[in-house]
Amino acid sequence: MATIYDVAKAAGVSPKTVSRVLNADAPVGKGTREAVEKAMADLGYVPSSAARMMRSTKSGLVGLITGAISHRPEPTEPNGLPDLLIVQGIQHVMSACGMTLMIADTGGRFDRIPHLMRTFLEHRVQGLIYVAEYHQKVTLPPAPQDCPLVLANCFDEAGTPAIVPDDRRGQRDLVARLIQAGHRRIAYLTLPKGMVANRLRVEGYKQALADAGIPYDADLVLSGYMDGKERDSQMLWDAIDRLMALPVPPTLICCGNDEMAMRIYGILRTRGLKVPEDISVAGFDNYRVIAETLYPPLTTVELPYRAIGGRAAERLISLIAGEANAQTNPTLVSGPVSWRSSVTDRRTIEPNVHLFEANGRNPK
Repeated sequence: MATIYDVAKAAGVSPKTVSRVLNADAPVGKGTREAVEKAMADLGYVPSSAARMMRSTKSGLVGLITGAISHRPEPTEPNGLPDLLIVQGIQHVMSACGMTLMIADTGGRFDRIPHLMRTFLEHRVQGLIYVAEYHQKVTLPPAPQDCPLVLANCFDEAGTPAIVPDDRRGQRDLVARLIQAGHRRIAYLTLPKGMVANRLRVEGYKQALADAGIPYDADLVLSGYMDGKERDSQMLWDAIDRLMALPVPPTLICCGNDEMAMRIYGILRTRGLKVPEDISVAGFDNYRVIAETLYPPLTTVELPYRAIGGRAAERLISLIAGEANAQTNPTLVSGPVSWRSSVTDRRTIEPNVHLFEANGRNPK
């Protein structure tokens, strides 16, 4: 564990100056204070009194940092609040193990994380969990060696234990199931290109096609997002125009998430197309407020947020107990395909469907 002398050396000040910053018992310049606080964050320094207590007692406390509390969707926009569902999964496991979860919210500011970590360490937490709102790469300050840190819904380059959704497998399993139902012209409307999940899901989409011997057609893969909801709707409208104008249009549209699928329902109906009679639609998330209330109900794949939280809690508890870590990193958690009536089983409606498609026709 870092000492006050390590902090002083890293900040380029004397140990007495570090003490003044810690105790606030003497004036210190703003630049000096910021340098000391940065050194403490970088080194994972815990004030000596708290450090001694951490070494001598077990608090039964776990610190959790999230943005779930301050993050709220607009009332007119559905949102699955994945980070809140992950927190629920963590709480369930911690409660069953007799641990007390202390939760701090970032308020949407990533720069608050070092301060929150330091505050938790001063309160003698035995471990830390950071929960991200979507699958992403993060960079966090290092935690002390005797206070393990686990990442949920995110990962880092340092190899910190992490639990993330298996986006590649989820998309692959969904597309494979759609192919089993007789669909071979499957369009895919993607998430924003910079997202980790988007890259993985496109890989899963391609893998399912390759496994079935279906050539990849780049004309069937279009972005469903731009900057802002109004522009997103324009992108989706344009995407439908482009897909339906193809010589052989798709029989099914896979959407990057269930919210996108909901918008696609509306666009298709405006164009006079019925789901699934004229074209099938599938989503991703299994956000039940959308998937189960759309008409027809939406075929989609589960993003197992509560399971991610549960696995993160179990991983942290094992690290606190000093158990050998034989798990892969990051740990991937997958969810099942939820099959509903937004997808037509084409094998039952046209025995020669592939002959029709080969001739440029798209039988309903």
